[in-house]
Amino acid sequence: MSEVRIAAEPRTAFGKGAARKIRRADKVPAVLYGHGIDPKHLTLPGHEVLLALRTPNVLIRLHGEGVDELALPKGVQRDPIKGFVEHVDLLLVKRGEKVTVEIPVTTVGDVHPDGLLDQQLVQVAVEAEATHIPTGVEVDVEGLEVGTAVTAAQLQLPQGATLVADPETVIVQIIAKPVEAPEEAEAAEAPAAEAAEGETAEAAAE
Repeated sequence: MSEVRIAAEPRTAFGKGAARKIRRADKVPAVLYGHGIDPKHLTLPGHEVLLALRTPNVLIRLHGEGVDELALPKGVQRDPIKGFVEHVDLLLVKRGEKVTVEIPVTTVGDVHPDGLLDQQLVQVAVEAEATHIPTGVEVDVEGLEVGTAVTAAQLQLPQGATLVADPETVIVQIIAKPVEAPEEAEAAEAPAAEAAEGETAEAAAE
C-alpha cells in the first residue's frame, strides 16, 4: 500500500471553541498515539484528510514540525449531516510490525437462479504488516446454490494476511427466493384474464 503524505502542525489549543476555530480554517484536529508515546495533538489539512480517508486503512506519512511518522486512521468522527471530518485518531505504526485492521469483503459472480445472495458481513478483521495491508478480499459466489454458506475460514485471504475474526463467522449465505402467495398470483392473473376476454369480445363484435 502506498503512503499518503500529509502535513501536520502541532496543536496547543484544546476544547470545543479551539476545535471549531480549526474547522472554520478547513483543517481537522487529530491525535497521534501508540508505541507508548505521549499522545501528540495535531492539526491536519481538511481536504487532504478527506481525500485520504476514501481509501480503507490508508497509510499516512505525517510530516511537519517535530513529526515524521507513519500512522493508520483508527477513529474518524464526521459531521452527521454534512459529512465533513471533525476529528481523527491516528495509530502510530512502524515498518515490519503487524496490525489488526478490518478489510472490505466484496462478492464476484452470480448465485444459482433459485437463490438470493445474503451478505452478512461487509468487513472482516485480519492481521497484516502495517505497510502491506490488503485493500480487501473477494468471495466467489458463482453458481452457489440455496443453503450454501461461506464462512470466514473459507476466505482466500491475500498473501501476508491472517484471519483474526472467528473462523465460523458466516460471511455470505444463499437463501431461497420468496415464494409468491397464491392470492398474489391470482390477483396478478386476474387483470391479464380480463384483458384477454376484452380482446375476444372486441374481435367478436368486429
